[in-house]
Formats: sequence, structure tokens, C-alpha cells
Amino acid sequence: MWRALFFFVFFAPLTGGCSIVAIIGTLFDATGAFAHGCARFWSRTALAMARVKLSTAGTEHIPLEGPVIYMGNHQSNFDILALTTAIPRRFSWLAKEELFRVPFFGGAMQRAGYIPLDRSDGRQALKSIEEAARRIRDGVSVVVFPEGTRTHDGSLLPFKKGGFILASRAAVPVIPFTINGSRGINPRNRFALYPGRISVTFARPLLPEGTGNPARELLREQVRTAVESGLERK
Repeated sequence: MWRALFFFVFFAPLTGGCSIVAIIGTLFDATGAFAHGCARFWSRTALAMARVKLSTAGTEHIPLEGPVIYMGNHQSNFDILALTTAIPRRFSWLAKEELFRVPFFGGAMQRAGYIPLDRSDGRQALKSIEEAARRIRDGVSVVVFPEGTRTHDGSLLPFKKGGFILASRAAVPVIPFTINGSRGINPRNRFALYPGRISVTFARPLLPEGTGNPARELLREQVRTAVESGLERK
């Protein structure tokens, strides 16, 4: 508990400070590159503060150019820090619209090009997916957690269909990833923090084969298989 308390006492001002710097920086750089640089500094610093080491594998599977969608498992809040550091190219997050209303943090997300998703009802969710697909086709890479929430025990939860609707409409490569270790560092629903190692492994790209339900279900099965194959067995 004391380790977690110490971390969050310093993590809050780190987050606020990086957000403010990112907002100021985007007044001079509208591309979002500076803001993404701030996010990478934030994530690397936070991991070091928490005494978490990060290892990556499979980055050769990430195309050097063109938009992609990263899809993988979600073990803890530290997945955000790990992925921000591990992914070698600039990318954006799909995030709940409510997060964009958080002072400073929400402004930094918006100026960095992150994409809000309105999940208030089915119609708004589909509109958000259409807008996100358009942004991706225009060149923005994004991260999607198809489980929709963090796992309790490390096993994969059912994959929700929204991410695969997005992938089929964006028609760009999907890069599956598997995160191991983050659940042990910051277990869900516990105010606890432990030092350790997080690994992020990227699998070969998968291409959506159409926009209909059969194609989306095939992609969902392929992504799940790729993610599950990288999970460490205890």
C-alpha cells in the first residue's frame, strides 16, 4: 500500500505537468507529434518510478508506414504506460468521451489527436465508430482493447464486436499484441503496486477480409487466437 501511495503522490503531478506541456506544445505543433513525445516521456518516467521494467518483441511486424489498428488484452492500468512506450510509431487512443472532460488531461488527449467514443447509446456508438474509421483511413493508427475492460484473473474476456466493426470499416492492417505481467504489478480493484516486468509482444498483421458479419467474426477469431497464443501460462 505504501509503495502505491508514494507512486500516486508523484504520478498525479507528473500527469498534470506533462498534460500542460503537451497542450502548450500543440499551440506550436498542430500535428500532435510533440504531444505524443510528451506522452512517451510520461509513460517512461512513470514506469521507472514504479520500478517496472519493460520488454518488447515482434516490433518487426509493425509496418513502417500507413495506419494500423493495434488490438490486444487488457490486464491493468499499467497497460497504457507499457503500450505508450512499447509501440515505436505514433498512434492515438480510442477513449471514453467522458475522459475528454477531465481538466488538463482531456485537453492534452484532444490536442494529441486521441479519438473519443460516445457509448451512451447504440446510435451514438455507431456514429463514433464511423468517425474513428474515417480518421484511421486518413492515416491515424489507434489502440483498441477488444475485451472492453481489465481482466480479473489474467484469462481473456469475450471480445466485444465494436473494435471489429471499426477494423472492417477502416480496412487497415490489425496488429495483435499480448501483454504479460501488468496484472501482477497493479491488480484490478486493489490499491497495490509491486515492482516487476511487463512484456509486450506484437504478432503478424491481419487484414480484414470484408465488412460483413462473417468477415468480422473471422477477424475476431484470428485476433483472439494470436493474443491468446502469447499469454504466459502460470
